[in-house]
Amino acid sequence: MKKRTNDIYSYPIVEDWSRAELLEVTEFFRNIERAYEQPHGVQREQLMQSYQRFQDINPARTEQNQLRLEFERNSGFDIYQVLKQAGSNPNAKWIKID
Repeated sequence: MKKRTNDIYSYPIVEDWSRAELLEVTEFFRNIERAYEQPHGVQREQLMQSYQRFQDINPARTEQNQLRLEFERNSGFDIYQVLKQAGSNPNAKWIKID
């Protein structure tokens, strides 16, 4: 999937999320962006904590997949690749997708 830099797009949201949940899910999406865009990527621990909150807020796998696909379609960033690298490197401090 081609990454997009400096493009403007919106994050997928679910209307019944609270403000706190919206902020936490947004932080997960921002961590995915950081893995692609920041010079060092994203801190693995920060990424995994935000992913856990994403799963807690959206416990249904189908809803998680719908949000993931919408984010990937809008942004061009592949969540699966970021999480795959994080899972393959449990001792890494940073996760970076080149």
